[in-house]
Order: sequence, then structure tokens, then C-alpha cells
Amino acid sequence: MNFVLVLLIFFSACTKNLNHEKGLSLSLPADISTLDTANCFDTVCYPPLMLVYETLFEIEYLKRPYTLRPLLAENFPIISEDRLTYTFHLKKGIRYHKSNFLPEGREVKSQDFHNQIKRLAFLETRSQGFWLVDQKIKGINEWRNKVGTDLNLFFKEPISGISTPDDHTLIIKLNRPYPQLLWALSMAFTSPTPEEAIRGSNNDLRQTFFGTGPYRISEFNPSQGVTLLKNEHYHSSVYPNEGDQFAIDHGLLKDSGAKLPFVDTVRFTIMKEGQTEWLNFMAKKIDFINLVKDQFPLAVNKDGKLKEEIIKSHVKLQVSPTSSYWWLAFNMKDPIIGSNLNLRKAISHGINIDKYIELFTYNAAQKANSIYPPSVKGYTPEAKLPYSYNLELAKDFLKKAGYPEGRGLPVLVYDVRGTDTRKRQMGEFIQQELKKIGINVQVRLNTFPAFLEKSRNGELQFWQGGWVLDYPDSENILQLLTTNNLPPGPNSSQYSNPEFDKMFNQLREMEDNKQKFELMRKMEEIVNRDLPWSMQYYSNNYILHHEHIHNFRYSDIIYNSIKYLRIEKNVP
Repeated sequence: MNFVLVLLIFFSACTKNLNHEKGLSLSLPADISTLDTANCFDTVCYPPLMLVYETLFEIEYLKRPYTLRPLLAENFPIISEDRLTYTFHLKKGIRYHKSNFLPEGREVKSQDFHNQIKRLAFLETRSQGFWLVDQKIKGINEWRNKVGTDLNLFFKEPISGISTPDDHTLIIKLNRPYPQLLWALSMAFTSPTPEEAIRGSNNDLRQTFFGTGPYRISEFNPSQGVTLLKNEHYHSSVYPNEGDQFAIDHGLLKDSGAKLPFVDTVRFTIMKEGQTEWLNFMAKKIDFINLVKDQFPLAVNKDGKLKEEIIKSHVKLQVSPTSSYWWLAFNMKDPIIGSNLNLRKAISHGINIDKYIELFTYNAAQKANSIYPPSVKGYTPEAKLPYSYNLELAKDFLKKAGYPEGRGLPVLVYDVRGTDTRKRQMGEFIQQELKKIGINVQVRLNTFPAFLEKSRNGELQFWQGGWVLDYPDSENILQLLTTNNLPPGPNSSQYSNPEFDKMFNQLREMEDNKQKFELMRKMEEIVNRDLPWSMQYYSNNYILHHEHIHNFRYSDIIYNSIKYLRIEKNVP
């Protein structure tokens, strides 16, 4: 019996109950690091999390450019003339899922949002989301310093800039204008958390579930997956009745006004290998798949069109611009690589990014020309990076770095974001490229949770950095390089530049205009000069889905899109 047949039989047995008349089956590429809303900050934990938990606002499913609509909020906030006070009114009657720590029918209260913002600032939580509120909400840093790790003080002491005059009114006072606040309030980091859950779990919410979303968790195993069941008490969220031209042209408004969600069950299964995922998809054991490099030649022709045999399998292709992009990241506090600009320049000139894109994205990605991706206002196609593939220049910079032909340079450690074959090959490509100029590299494999832990602890030397925009604003990118966001914050490169920080403090308060875009350009010049990042590419998503999935519109920034999907099993 051949290997492929064995795999097909095996995965048929493993997944035979996952896909039924009213259920969706999906895959995740790595172990789930956490389901705590204060610390889930990656593309593995986020898809299931955002179906369980909700926020004051959500991104419109059928509109581009992206915009927001109220979700747990009754409407958009009342904003004071000085842009420093926001008053939110909550929808009434929103109930949490049944939980060991909550009484039956527990309703969402405004204090629950106060609790969660406290959790972002609470040292014991070690939240990846503190950057959203750090220095922004009045009194939050003072509260953080006063409370420390004392859970009793956590409950006793309020944040001075947050008030809850009644159970359905939330008032937030800011230290300065924060135009991105509503985007922040659409992220899982700011979902409501009841006091009972914090006390009952001693603030360990990694496997404690109580959301208000369209689905509730019935089974969870970090290394196997998670099963979600329809929330029968879900509030009156409905399918949108407006969309852009794409939505109109593709008939995506037929369910306008219908109560959500449509699908009864959703199963996410961990599938770390691309071949495993592909076999499951073609066997109709999972419902859609975002193609990775090894899957492209199986699905599409070199012109990017779906192969005829795949079309005959009742599969559709959707190509979607992405909000994710990638770079080589350097630890700027590392005594070797961080202290030597010429070494970083040698590495940046020594890697053939065009070949990397060909090998690992099937030429589906767009080579980066800027630290900003095309989806951000202020990006310009005319931007150019100050480095490109040039072995002679790379060798020259290596000599200037004090290591002619690599002599005297210790072995560098390149950490990889997973343990699968593709991740290993990506690391080995970097290793082989740099060997050409005399740099020896050790490729270190990590589980994805272990990689994230190293990142939070500032323990990486150099690696592939990446980002999926939380919201389409340059502030969301530039904050990755600010001193305030050093680990355990998202500034894993540990870059710190007072000039850059000063400009960031100006930019973060600015609305989109000519002055903001000019400041973006100046900040990019600083980054290109100091080189904490060496840019690689912007991703494009090639997504296949079976024809029985309706209302499908892929986005890598809308994580609760499953609630809009309908299944019609009328295709053989």
C-alpha cells in the first residue's frame, strides 16, 4: 500500500465525524499557545478565539477599505470636543456562555471591560496587549505600578481614567488623542472579562471559557484542536445589508438581515504539515485551505489560475490581498548582531529574496519595497529599500564589520517559527545563502508556542519576523519598534531610538493627512538606516474552498468571518 493511500485512510478515520451537514472543519498549522484574550496574539489561536469572545466593535465583513460597526456597543461612542473622553453605551441582555465560574445567564456589564483593561496592565498577566493602552488611558500606568502583582489590589483599585456609572455605560478618559481607540476596542485584547472568572481561575484564563460570541467551546486540546458549538442564546447580530462592489458582484448580500450564525459546529484541527492539510482538503475533510508553497503546484497553474482537475472537484479559488508581511529581524541588544550595523548590512545584501519568494511562496508573494505594506494609507509603490541581493557588497560589508570572509565571527543562531518541513527548509535556505559570504548559521527549530515565548523574553538572535495588521494604520506597524513596547511587548527586535520614539509620539495622534504621510517617510528612513529589520515580502492569499460554502469572502484581518458562512450541501 503506498504512502499517500495510507495517509488518506488514516486521516479519513481521524476526521470522519468532523464534516457534516451543518458543520465546518478547518485546520490550524501549529499548537494553540493560549486562549486567554489578554495573551492570544497570533494567527493560530486567534481564529477560534474570535468566534468565542466579542468586543465593543467589529470589522465590517463586506466592506473595503476596512471599517467598523458596533458589536457589543449599542452604537458609536460620544466623543468630547477635545477627543479625550469617550462614552460607550452597551447593548442590554448580552449573556456569557455557561461556565464553571459564572452564574447561569450572567449578563455583560460595563465593569467587565474595566476588568479586562486592568488585565492588560496587570504585571502578573504578562499581556501581549498592554501596548494598546500603555500611556494612553488616564491613570493606567500609575495603576500598573501601584498594583504590581497583587490580585487583591487588582480588584480594589480602579483605573482613574475608566468609570462605569451604570452596568451599561463605559467612560474612558485619555491622556492624549488616540485615533486608533475604536480599532483597539475591536481586538480580543479588549473583550469583557467578568470578575468571577478572574477570581475563580486566579487570573489564569488559558483554558477558561466564558465568551459572548456565536460559538462556545465544547472541546479543547492545545496540540489537537478545538471544537465549537453554536451559541443558541447568541444576541441579535445579523448578516450585513451593505457591501462594496465585490460583495454585490459576487452575490454576497443574499442573506442580508438574517440572524447569525448559520453553521452549527466548527472544528479546528491541528495539521502541522502542508501535505496533511492538502489531503484532508481534497478528501473534503476540511472546508477551506490557504495555500502554502508546496500546495501551489498541486492546485494552480503557473499563470495563477485553478487547475482544471481541481475545478472538477467542485473547488473554488479566491485570491485575496493580505495584511501580513515578513522580514528578517535582528535582536538589537544582541552583543554580536545587534551592535554591528555592517554585519546586518552584510546579511541583508547576502540573501536572494527573489529566490526565497519563488521557493517558498510559488511566486505568489510581492517583494517588499517598504516597511509599510500596500494596505496601509501612506504606502507608496515608488519606495525603495537601501539593500538588495549583491554578494560582493555583502562580502564588503562583512569585512567592514570586522569579519573578512567570516573569519572570527561566531556561529549565528537563526530561530525558526515551527518544526514542520517547510519551516526547516526556510531556515536552511537562509543558512545556505549566508554560507556563500562566510557566515555560519545554526538553524534552531521551535514549536510555535516556544518561539513566541523566546520572542516575549527577548531571547532570539535573528529570525523571520512577521506581522498581520491588527488594524490598517501605520501606527500599528511603527509601534513594533518603539521603546515602550520592548519585550514582553511586541518589539521583539528590542530596537530603541529616541528620535524614532519622538516621531512616533507625534504620528500616533494624527489623522490620515499629508503631514502624517511625510512623518511616516521620515520614520522609515530611520528604520532603514539602523536596520533592525531587513524586509522580505508582502503575502497574497490563495484560498481554496469547496462549493458548498456560501457567503465566503476571505480576509486575514477579520477573524470572526465563520459566523457569516452558510453551508449548502447540494454539490456532489
